[in-house]
Amino acid sequence: MASFAPAAIVVVVVVVAVCPSSALAEARKAPWRMHTLFSVECQDYFDWQTVGLMHSYRKARQPGPITRLLSCTDEQRRRYRGMGLAPTFEVPSMSRHPRTGDWYPAINKPAGVLHWLEHSEDADNVDWVVILDADMIIRGPIVPWELGAEKGRPVAAYYGYLRGCDNILSRLHTKHPELCDKVGGLLAMHIDDLRALAPLWLSKTEEVREDRAHWGTNITGDIYGKGWISEMYGYSFGAAEVGLRHKINDDLMLYPGYIPRVGVEPILLHYGLPFKVGNWSFRKIRHHEDGIVYDCNRIFPPPPFPREVEMMEADLNKRRGLFLSIECINTLNEGLLLHHASMGCPKPQWSKYLSFLKSKRFSELTKPKYLNRKKPSSQISEHRIISIESRNVYPKIHTLFSTECSSYFDWQTVGLVHSFHLSGQPGNITRLLSCTDEFLKQYKGHNLAPTHYVPSMSQHPLTGDWYPAINKPASVLHWLNHVETDAEFIVILDADMIMRGPITPWEYGAQRGRPVSTPYEYLIGCDNELAKIHTRNPSACEKVGGVIIMHIDDLRKFALLWLHKTEEVRSDKAHYATNFTGDIYGSGWISEMYGYSFGAAELNLRHIIRRDILIYPGYVPEPGVKYKVFHYGLRFGVGNWSFDKADWGNVDMVNTCWAKFPEPPDRSSLSTSDENILERDILSIECGKALNTALYLHHQSRKCPIPSEGNSNFSVVEDEGSSDELKHVTNPAANVISIHASSRMGMSPWIRMVALWAFSVLGFLVVISMVLSNRKGENLKAKGSRSKNV
Repeated sequence: MASFAPAAIVVVVVVVAVCPSSALAEARKAPWRMHTLFSVECQDYFDWQTVGLMHSYRKARQPGPITRLLSCTDEQRRRYRGMGLAPTFEVPSMSRHPRTGDWYPAINKPAGVLHWLEHSEDADNVDWVVILDADMIIRGPIVPWELGAEKGRPVAAYYGYLRGCDNILSRLHTKHPELCDKVGGLLAMHIDDLRALAPLWLSKTEEVREDRAHWGTNITGDIYGKGWISEMYGYSFGAAEVGLRHKINDDLMLYPGYIPRVGVEPILLHYGLPFKVGNWSFRKIRHHEDGIVYDCNRIFPPPPFPREVEMMEADLNKRRGLFLSIECINTLNEGLLLHHASMGCPKPQWSKYLSFLKSKRFSELTKPKYLNRKKPSSQISEHRIISIESRNVYPKIHTLFSTECSSYFDWQTVGLVHSFHLSGQPGNITRLLSCTDEFLKQYKGHNLAPTHYVPSMSQHPLTGDWYPAINKPASVLHWLNHVETDAEFIVILDADMIMRGPITPWEYGAQRGRPVSTPYEYLIGCDNELAKIHTRNPSACEKVGGVIIMHIDDLRKFALLWLHKTEEVRSDKAHYATNFTGDIYGSGWISEMYGYSFGAAELNLRHIIRRDILIYPGYVPEPGVKYKVFHYGLRFGVGNWSFDKADWGNVDMVNTCWAKFPEPPDRSSLSTSDENILERDILSIECGKALNTALYLHHQSRKCPIPSEGNSNFSVVEDEGSSDELKHVTNPAANVISIHASSRMGMSPWIRMVALWAFSVLGFLVVISMVLSNRKGENLKAKGSRSKNV
């Protein structure tokens, strides 16, 4: 996924005569010329990115010169202090469009490239161009012909969320929608291709930007629905217009925080998204107005040391992902320190971290990485060199989950999607959203996830039966019939899940004809009369559900049967009883689950049943198992704290600023006397905190007003194990709890009026009683006086 901040570009063009000395020998061997460009604006935000990119460019020994395309307004240019940060070619700013007045800084990327092509002498002395973004760290030489680029066949990284290539958007904006490639980030192409593409890149960006009717997330994949990724579509549609077909490589570039594929060594890090390592985190947008480049010896907060990373993560591939995350920020900090030294700043005070950045180990860890080429013998490092041709190629995956238009599913969506991005799950995720027309008009949660809208079958169109669970198979079938996908395997989850790691077919052995799923032992209907009634192959009925990994070909054959068998079982009211179905309510509520099992049996799909994928919080985990999914479908608790999703069915957690669930207890409060109970409670706490963290980040993205420290209505508490940015506002949760309680205990105005009347009558009676009591006392006193006088 790409950053939606105004992007900066890098184009690589090698001219031997001006190569840096460290790359001169390599450049002389190059059969063609290259040059590197990147596009930025006159802002502190881009200046520190420039310093990081320039440092990594030199450190990685990227061949050829580099040029920064600098877009500034006249006012910005007069105040700008960063002209010496990189070789620079100034281009006119189009942040404010000269014709429409639209404010869209990202358009400076195609506009800057086009201006460079038309006005720079360097553009006349180049064969190949590589285009990157400024918020990147280069780890090794990016050489187009070694990546397989050819004239007419550029190489690019995969941007799978550009769903507009598959729908009406591409049909509106290019005559060749079938040629639309979902690419971006890294681009390596021949100069002749770039000359043909650049004018269309700009004009198509303007086209998509002006097409406000199709900015919706369900059409563009832009989570903000604001047309911010119009420039990316401008590139893809422009390339389609001139007939460029890309060689798409999903392994060259990695977002820090993501887990690399086994055996893959990325040569480019794109820090466009927030990422964290342990309690430390980095979010580039936090430094939007940070003048760190000009503050002597100031650097970004140091990440954990490699030795600390080794201790915090046992899984070797996840650990490698964490190493890449700290390498990214360490390279940025190293670049800042070298820049400060070049400014004449005093020598910084010694620290353990600065000592590490100067150490031999850091130098070894950050040596240039090479793809598909032999390294000089003097540059052999401990890192394994991965050849593009020799690495394993894994199938593409797409993850689906089904919801409805309700606040109940919205907070579940926030939790699942947040965990998806943290889990390292390959591929994209799509929410299948079932809504009636009436609910859709009022619905506020369109931007919570990439969404495919499907007609609601909650009220069955033929029988009138109210059964919302049928939307799951119905929506999967609708998605298959209306969306073109290049995914080979589909992962199907439920909304009330939290992902803890990637769920992949290669890890669990899924194949065509052999889906993977998790055990649902309570589906006793597979063993009795129910299966004999509803499938011709009752012996093939398997008690599975929850997590499904299935080959796309199997899913296409199966989805319609899943729906039909669900309808069948739902209509069979004579066998709703618990002794037939295992449904404790005996109401046919789990008909969809039987629809899945009976449909699979019809096709004789035999599952690989894995018990190490999913766990219900509150259950005792198997020793040593690292579960990939929490399924919080049942009530669970730790001590006096508990969570039941059903309690939050009518509470708008997503649209109430800073709303969150009651915090689970701290891990330090847990008893260690029983190891099984301890592990159970640790997982329960993790699930509860994951939901609150997701809600916090959601509220932050909505720009909810930050409560002031002096406001007694709010208190901010940092959870153990969370980063600075994952701080939770606790009192708004209390407000939500009171709202929740009021939904059960609230009084109508009529009841309040009766209560007020009763209170008034009671008060009147009390006053009258006091008056009468006083009078009685006075009478007795008078009587006594008369007696004495007699």
